[in-house]
Amino acid sequence: MKTEIRLSIAERTPFAGGMEFGTTGPYERIKGRVHFAVDPGEQAYSGITDLDKAPRNEKGLVDYSTDFLILKPLELEKGNRRIFFDWGNRGNIRALQFFNDAVGSNDPQTLEEAGNGFLFRRGYSVVFAGWQGDLLAGNGRFLMDLPVATDQGKSITGLVRCEYILEEEGVTTQPLSGWASTRSHPTVSLDTRQATLTRRQYGDSPREVIPPDQWMFARDEGGSGLDGVSKQTAIVPSDSNLYLPGGFEPGWIYELVYTGKDPLVLGLGHTAVRDFISFLKYDASDDEGTPNPLGSGMIEKAYGWGRSQTGRAIRDFVYHGYNEDLKGRKVFDGLLPHVSGAGLLWMNHRFANAVSPAGQEHEVHHNCADRFPFSYTETTDHLTGKTDAILKRPKSDPLIIHTQSATEYWQRKGSLVHTDTRGNDQEPPEGVRIYAWGSSEHFADPKMIRPSKGPCQNFSNVVRTSFFCRASLDHLDLWVTQEIAPPPSRFPKRSDGTLVDGPEWQNQFPNIPGIAIPGGPAKLPLLDFGSEFEKGLLSLEPPQVLDTEGYPTLVPAVDDDGNDRGCLNAPMVLAPLATYTGWNLRARGQGHGAKYQFSGSTIPFPETPEERQVTADPRASILERYPNAESYVEAVRAASRQLVEERYMLEEDLERCVEWAKDWDRLRHRIRLP
Repeated sequence: MKTEIRLSIAERTPFAGGMEFGTTGPYERIKGRVHFAVDPGEQAYSGITDLDKAPRNEKGLVDYSTDFLILKPLELEKGNRRIFFDWGNRGNIRALQFFNDAVGSNDPQTLEEAGNGFLFRRGYSVVFAGWQGDLLAGNGRFLMDLPVATDQGKSITGLVRCEYILEEEGVTTQPLSGWASTRSHPTVSLDTRQATLTRRQYGDSPREVIPPDQWMFARDEGGSGLDGVSKQTAIVPSDSNLYLPGGFEPGWIYELVYTGKDPLVLGLGHTAVRDFISFLKYDASDDEGTPNPLGSGMIEKAYGWGRSQTGRAIRDFVYHGYNEDLKGRKVFDGLLPHVSGAGLLWMNHRFANAVSPAGQEHEVHHNCADRFPFSYTETTDHLTGKTDAILKRPKSDPLIIHTQSATEYWQRKGSLVHTDTRGNDQEPPEGVRIYAWGSSEHFADPKMIRPSKGPCQNFSNVVRTSFFCRASLDHLDLWVTQEIAPPPSRFPKRSDGTLVDGPEWQNQFPNIPGIAIPGGPAKLPLLDFGSEFEKGLLSLEPPQVLDTEGYPTLVPAVDDDGNDRGCLNAPMVLAPLATYTGWNLRARGQGHGAKYQFSGSTIPFPETPEERQVTADPRASILERYPNAESYVEAVRAASRQLVEERYMLEEDLERCVEWAKDWDRLRHRIRLP
């Protein structure tokens, strides 16, 4: 039987009001859905958990579909004949934010949503498509329609474990998945005695069991009342919600283990990407004769980018061999996984929760996404004896530029990308570059105006890094098409003292008055999820901890200001106004003292020598570094020029950095100097 693909195009309109993007000209917006019918017996689908248990159509094939959006040159011959695929993060478009500095939108149509036009000026056909099959409708997310696996028509059941950490008081109801955007695996029974709900203050604290008569599988359908009652509450039984009458205490870790049913075949997310990009790259039309919207023979190369969850998706995609299509051809020529840390995906598993972050110090504990192999280079796991690598298929492996922020070292085990499992330095393969963006944070919103604290002790990290995205893509294109290698990898190393453990880092970090610091990076123990884990089945939840120390996680060393060494640092870090970190600690009442999710910190320098003396701050004041605002601008200009000359930044971004630096970069730094 032949795997089938069919396009259903719903909209075809001009993009950005017909704006001309340099020599590429105007762009066209194409929106629709792609339908697949796949043969479960075909080798290319053999690794998908529970595909053999999915319903078949009259041809014996398994049907599924996903949303897509294409922004392409109106005249394809004026484009650069390349696909740029955005592995949308949790169903959301991200590439236009981080390459074009645009406002976020899941249905970009306007000039504002085109941002600075970088991807369009370069001539890319920009493609978005859903790959995460457990997302629910809302906010314009890209959705999939996946089959439910059954045991000859009967519900499949199994253990499900979820965590919940709230930041607001008075919240009583949570979806079982833990995320409003994500489908929950329904519980087989509303009897809470058949499940276990616990809570604990910190990740390593003892679990406190919440008695089954103190919570429900239900939801609070509160609303407006009558007869003088401003608000009424209705508690409705629900197989997909957790109800805690007293409310969740902010900052505490709640964990639910229950028996769920009706798992989706989530592993089809990888084949959706593979087969859709392969179609756009190689085929003239779909199986019903609908022409390829990118033309016949018009695409020469395909690149992909993903950040955070989707950076892990890229690593997982390549590791499991999906970069080779059904005819043995390479799908992506180059890939750009960003802020993935050392993780893979929790997706091709029965009862997976694909939206889930892979695990930090205080959130999402013992997630199977963080598992060996961690690096692109072949390594032997000293704890298990296994030898493996992300890249192990030379015929289909793409060129890779892996980028990560300082946060990945603190929360996402980022050092394991370039060390062995004992923490020793390990150089990446010839076809890989690794750039660690020092003193930056995970999200690094290009559109941030003023930083906030949220549930944290410090203001969020304000370091701009989107220009590194643009340079990385240009380098990847030159590498693929002209064999012009990118500049050398830049990441901290044990050998030169720029990669250190927690105690070493604590001894280096300046003693800034009033600033609490973390004890070290998030740990990575060795876990056992049961004997059938390699088949996609998790039979131990929570998993058994085989080695609490597990794999060493290391962080960049810091200078006298507390800023990272040994990394590719942005102009704002090379000419600093503050200490910028990849970590931020939770405030009192929010898991006090634990690191918060993916947030970094901005810890301003004292502004004047007098302030420095009064506060006993060991760091030089701003005016001791830069006599006036103009000298700060010139320091940023010099740092930017250095990065341009070293090829880590594009010439066009130098003046952007200088413009941001004017007037002390006041909005981001809250500086009061004239």
